Amino acid sequence: MDFNQLNEFVTNHLLLVMAFVVLLSVLAGGELKRRISGVQQITPAEATRLLNHENAVMIDMRNDKEYRNGHIVNAVHVPVKDRDIDGRLDKYRDRPLIVYCNNGNQSTQLCGKLRKQGFEPVYNLKGGVLAWQRSELPLTRGK
Repeated sequence: MDFNQLNEFVTNHLLLVMAFVVLLSVLAGGELKRRISGVQQITPAEATRLLNHENAVMIDMRNDKEYRNGHIVNAVHVPVKDRDIDGRLDKYRDRPLIVYCNNGNQSTQLCGKLRKQGFEPVYNLKGGVLAWQRSELPLTRGK
């Protein structure tokens, strides 16, 4: 493909090219932001290992209804709307924290906030509770 063909394609499909550039920018920006935050993404299998061998604590940041419909066993429920997050989690400062939401996107932000407040290590469950379910790991219902 030569430059003239590329130029003609871009001219004829300007909206498509613009949409591609915007999507690429959003994806690259999100990945860059995640890497800068220093939050480590872990898989459900890695989370299970941390739970079993390092006494990690699962932090469920979803809303009350989502939590009641199914959450990881023994997860601490800290809804994102809850302003007193650090007060509720202080007793877990000496343990690894694994934060999750539905798909792993919102929990990255909470992980960054917890790291700034001195919690270490803090992990984000990659893919959230949906990835947990896809891995056929158990959920419990109710409070």
